[in-house]
Amino acid sequence: MANAQGPASVIPSLDEVQIEYRDAVAVIRLSRPRKRNAISDGLMAAVGQRIAELPASVGAVVLHGEGEHFCAGLDLSELKDRDAVEGLHHSRSWFYILRELEQGRVPVIAALHGAVVGGGLELAAACHIRVADESAFFALPEGSRGIFVGGGGSVRIPKLVGTHRMLDMMLTGRVYNATEGVAAGMAQYLVPTGQALSKALELAERIARNAPMTNYALIHGLPRIAEQPADHGFLTESMLAALAQSAPEAKARVRAFLEGTGPKVKVQS
Repeated sequence: MANAQGPASVIPSLDEVQIEYRDAVAVIRLSRPRKRNAISDGLMAAVGQRIAELPASVGAVVLHGEGEHFCAGLDLSELKDRDAVEGLHHSRSWFYILRELEQGRVPVIAALHGAVVGGGLELAAACHIRVADESAFFALPEGSRGIFVGGGGSVRIPKLVGTHRMLDMMLTGRVYNATEGVAAGMAQYLVPTGQALSKALELAERIARNAPMTNYALIHGLPRIAEQPADHGFLTESMLAALAQSAPEAKARVRAFLEGTGPKVKVQS
């Protein structure tokens, strides 16, 4: 059975997933640069453990990759000896970990550069905001390798780019550069090469200052409302609005705004 670290037999490779804390922001770094941060079982289990162990003081997470690439996908050296049953449980273990990333307590911002390929794109798609620098490129080469996405990509990626765009990527091996990828919906921000991490940190610091209940309502509520019939979505929205505004911190923020001491809306870069 999978737990927060993946299959019970997998030992998390914590040396391959580093974490540091910058005030209310946790920075999680994939640290397997000689393998272009390819995802091994141990690395994925370590991502799960890092997320599970976040302290209550953390209000946002930044996920990025060490070296020249964010993540070049699944480590295929671990794939060749799996039978169908092992492959099924392996895929399900990814679902659990990426669900904890996507549906955890705090928003996650991915800083993307270099390869965002295969499982790397599946990992990025589980994050809430994606910042790509101009070196980033996006691809799903599974079709040419005789395999299929197995980390939830067939569910998450079409919601970003559309089913037929993903179908084209997998059938033809099409590669999107950073500009094309952002235009297609694979990331929300495009920055010069080398600036993805600093932009992601800027966004995370801003997000971490939000009321925690509002952040939680956003990352859990909006994706579900998008899949609900309209009348269900309206009810869900009303319930989340009531919960968010009842929090003491929300009441203090509204009071500060009314008294003229709270932040004002302004254009941001």
